[in-house]
Amino acid sequence: MDMKELKIFLTAAEFLHFGRASQACNLSPSALTRTIQRLEEELGQALFERDNRTVQLSYAGEQFSLYAKQALHDYASFLGSLSVARNIAGTLSLYASVTAVYSILPDLLEAYRKAYPEVHLELRTGAAEGAVNQVEAGEIDIAVAALPDRRNAGVEFLPIMTTPLIFIAGKQFAASILQKGSESLKFDQLPLVLPQSGLSRRRLDKWLRKNHIVPTISSEVSGNEAIVPMVNLGCGVGIVPRLVLERSPFRNEVVILRQAPQLEPYIVGLCSTKQNLQKAAVQALWQLAESQIS
Repeated sequence: MDMKELKIFLTAAEFLHFGRASQACNLSPSALTRTIQRLEEELGQALFERDNRTVQLSYAGEQFSLYAKQALHDYASFLGSLSVARNIAGTLSLYASVTAVYSILPDLLEAYRKAYPEVHLELRTGAAEGAVNQVEAGEIDIAVAALPDRRNAGVEFLPIMTTPLIFIAGKQFAASILQKGSESLKFDQLPLVLPQSGLSRRRLDKWLRKNHIVPTISSEVSGNEAIVPMVNLGCGVGIVPRLVLERSPFRNEVVILRQAPQLEPYIVGLCSTKQNLQKAAVQALWQLAESQIS
């Protein structure tokens, strides 16, 4: 069956008179009758109950009427989406960390390119802690970012995944600090490798203050990705989102410290301003991400 046959059936179901329905469809009565017969043969059910005076929908016909209406509605929506996709063009600027480029964006951008081939993508990479600031400053249309503790009222956030914050150390360094029977790490005695700024730094600083610990910071780096190789070099204990460690080429050279404190995890997703979301290209990527999540 095709969309044309569904329209003919619904017209016959509306008029319940094959003569008037054939006129409305600009068909001969015999052509309309043959269409209905083909549908009935395909379904294996009679769609109409006819006698010499009346035509009524059968139970199967009533159910098929609901299906036909929904199918035509869905088809019209599909055609509409294709029309919208053809009209979306221009440039979309996107910011993400290297980890996000490898882990979160591939499927999303592949689907976006197929749906909106006329949009020119500008992808910029950098430290994750700078993502929200660039969006707020209007330097970028949309970014992959961690949900901040405090959000600007003009910024929208679409959660995609959650990843815990973990403490890591080089294998040799870990062996020297993990004494048998110890239940926690002595953070006042450990050299730390920390990000210069960002969510994980703020959360660790808050925990240190709460526990009255003055840390020994051996190294500060820009970007979570740089922490893992520094830790591998034996510079100290680092803190990173687990997703970063899983994508790092040094992931097998460091160990996760289970005795470390449990900090609030990262919620990672798309970030954009309400103003940017009025742009068709930005809104299309946002909606595509929503559909993939659901």
